Amino acid sequence: PRRFRGETYWARPLPAFGDPAAAILIVGLAPAAHGGNRTGRMFTGDASGDFLFRALYEVGLANRPESVRRGDGLALTGALSTAAARCAPPDNRPLPDEFAACREYLERERRASPQARVFVALGALAFEACLKILAHAGEPVPRPKPRFEHGGSWRIGTVQVFATYHPSQQNTFTGRLTPEMLTEVFRRARDSARAQGLEPRSDSPTISNSTTATTATTATTAGKSARSRGRSPSSTPRARGPRSR
Repeated sequence: PRRFRGETYWARPLPAFGDPAAAILIVGLAPAAHGGNRTGRMFTGDASGDFLFRALYEVGLANRPESVRRGDGLALTGALSTAAARCAPPDNRPLPDEFAACREYLERERRASPQARVFVALGALAFEACLKILAHAGEPVPRPKPRFEHGGSWRIGTVQVFATYHPSQQNTFTGRLTPEMLTEVFRRARDSARAQGLEPRSDSPTISNSTTATTATTATTAGKSARSRGRSPSSTPRARGPRSR
């Protein structure tokens, strides 16, 4: 877009962002072409990110109501944001092989944050990714598997899973997802964490793109997903909003 001319895009796989001692793991779909793919941070620099972080701010999980760029002072307390796919996919539609290639990095983040016993899935595809990593970890995912529904909540072994529509513009501009709806889901997730004795720790350093070896490992290895699809991980896909679910 014209407004971003002259900017240098991050254009590499994105690591998680937030509190390494998080009780809540927020799982999105994939970096947006002109959001995270541009700024180098999950849900940063686009309308979807502002919608998300406003809700997190309202329930005390973020110290600012918007996410503009790396180094803007934003920090999460008690929450870690990540995604099922780590590269901005063409047309914002990750393929099954990309989800499969990126799954182990989501699993690594979960193992590195054993206290994250509350998941919030942003959309149906992220919800499916959560079920897969829980099943792979040996958690008793019910059969038949739970079906995605906004506001749904399921106890799966040691983890409480919440689901919400993705904060894409297709959902927020049409009123399918309102600020009140998203804030309520995160309020319930926060209360679930507190009920389990998982109080946020405000002294925890925020995971960023340059502070941890885990970040570098995740970003470098996740690039295999992009290369396996015949494109460079530094390529910038065409701009479209994230999928509505």
